[in-house]
Amino acid sequence: MSNKKAVRSWLMYDWANSAFVTTMIAAVMPVYYDKVAGKGLGDNVTTVYWANTQSISALIVAILSPILGAIADFTASKVKFVSFFAILGSIACLLSALIGEGDWLLASVLVIIGTIGFAAGNTFYDALLVDVAAPQERDKVSAQGYAWGYLGGGLLLGINVAMIQAWETFGFSSSESATRTVFVTVGVWWLLFAIPIVRNVKERKPEVGTSAGQAIKQAFTRLAQTFRRIKHYPELLKYMIAYWFFNDGINTVIVMATAYGSSIGIEMTHLITALLITQLVGFPSTLLFGRYAAKLGAKKLLYISLSVYILIVTLGFFMENATHFYILATMVGLVQGGSQAIARSIYADLVPPVRSAEFFGFLTISSKFSSIAGPFVFALVAGNTDSSRIGILSLIAFFVIGIVLLRYVNLNKGKQEAAAGE
Repeated sequence: MSNKKAVRSWLMYDWANSAFVTTMIAAVMPVYYDKVAGKGLGDNVTTVYWANTQSISALIVAILSPILGAIADFTASKVKFVSFFAILGSIACLLSALIGEGDWLLASVLVIIGTIGFAAGNTFYDALLVDVAAPQERDKVSAQGYAWGYLGGGLLLGINVAMIQAWETFGFSSSESATRTVFVTVGVWWLLFAIPIVRNVKERKPEVGTSAGQAIKQAFTRLAQTFRRIKHYPELLKYMIAYWFFNDGINTVIVMATAYGSSIGIEMTHLITALLITQLVGFPSTLLFGRYAAKLGAKKLLYISLSVYILIVTLGFFMENATHFYILATMVGLVQGGSQAIARSIYADLVPPVRSAEFFGFLTISSKFSSIAGPFVFALVAGNTDSSRIGILSLIAFFVIGIVLLRYVNLNKGKQEAAAGE
């Protein structure tokens, strides 16, 4: 049986750092970046700069992932690294209170540092699951972690919305000063609720002592072996390529939606409220996707969700006001969690069970590299056309290519190949 105190402490870290995603990446910071930090640059320029910030963050995290993952696998310092990256990310949030008008470069640097703290910390946080939960309980505990993350991030975002909307009631001199304080609350929240995992989670010592250098060398050796091994699973390879495209489209919608909405004149309070709507709609919708996957077929359900994303992006091109944004936020909530869950389950069916950890690790790292493309294409198109509307429309390509490639994937054949791999 698992140590309940250790499990609760592990869950609290998802509660702690999810506030960074909701407030600093998806909701408040993109608008503040557009209206305050990038003031004087022009709406379209700030949107392009925000997209470039996301691409740079993704690139750095992608390069670090195999190195940090190796250290997590082969050393007994996961809790220390969680602590270090939590502090790093929190400091970036706290320093964001210093961002004023025209400080777009400072804002970009702090967002990149915060993203490194979030993503790198999660590498070690995920690895600690095997230390806190017994094998038969890991699926349950892992799902609880996601649930606590949604609750924690949503709760603080709700408080942040109140602070920004009712800034006078809270005693702030302006909405801008309230927003800067919001960044501080994220840093404090992250640090405060990271304390339990540092105090109460004990990791097992590795069976064989391995230096950091040896661990990193082994990690890249494993990556090369996996890359060579994938050619023996052609259906898995075809699906993985399709996944890179449509998953990048989904992730780009997540990181660019608020910045895009702000660039066309939608107010911060409406943008943040829309994100809350997405989270509220997303929870039951994801459960429904899981229920109907067996009835309709996972692949057909994935087609449907990706087609809805094409509709969302197309309607986003014509979006004019907050009501339109609310409608699109609801549509995203209907398909976001479900499409990602179905995509992951299909991949699991195509992977040889004896190599599941290896292939999922490869997917994680390769997806981090592919996730650079979406924001980069958005920035490139928006910058060259001087229109963020055309930039958002360019994302259709990721979903269309993903759907087309998906049509060539034979799931039954892929399952047979996976079974043969045993």
